Amino acid sequence: MACSDRFRVARLFRHLARRCASGVVPAALVGAAFAAAADAAELRAPESFAGVGERAEQSRALFREAGKVLQHPRCLNCHPVGERPTQGTAMRPHEPRVVRGPDDRGAAAMRCTTCHQQANYEPSGVPGHPLWHVAPRSMAWQGLSLGEICRQLKDERRNGGKTLAEIHEHMAHDSLVGWGWQPGGGREPAPGTQQQFGALIAAWIQTGAECPRDDGARAAAR
Repeated sequence: MACSDRFRVARLFRHLARRCASGVVPAALVGAAFAAAADAAELRAPESFAGVGERAEQSRALFREAGKVLQHPRCLNCHPVGERPTQGTAMRPHEPRVVRGPDDRGAAAMRCTTCHQQANYEPSGVPGHPLWHVAPRSMAWQGLSLGEICRQLKDERRNGGKTLAEIHEHMAHDSLVGWGWQPGGGREPAPGTQQQFGALIAAWIQTGAECPRDDGARAAAR
């Protein structure tokens, strides 16, 4: 389920819940919407894909499951295609109006660390991490299909020169990636856990690192 689909499911659930409370919509429909939203917030274990067709199709299925994280706003907000990052589940243009700057850590007069400190600052809700920055332009994901994101991840010319083993290490253990599951400020975390996500990436690599066929669905872009 693409990130935009998850948002629509969540909005539908809230709407149905209100209608159910007034007796207009049967409770069964609300339950179905809740189940869909819950599925989007979880990650299946790699072993659950063991019976999925041939090895290549299994690999693509594993990456599609990992794509629940890659196409979630917690990841996409920091992988902008333009100069300005986005923020929030709705992926609004960042306020204040900051730009990536020459080193992807903000302009000289407005560095990322001006507001984003060593850790989340709960009194104000401002997120934080010691290495807070946006991904380089070559690693932009907003506006890409999941297949395009996959091919970019595998391309050492566009992924920072990383091997697949290094990609796995980054996804499974990098603490800035891990922030996506501990975003603070009442934000929706990325689906599953970083450990589960890392296991999916490892299984994807072990099955040939095949990329999903493009189906026209693209990550949200702002």
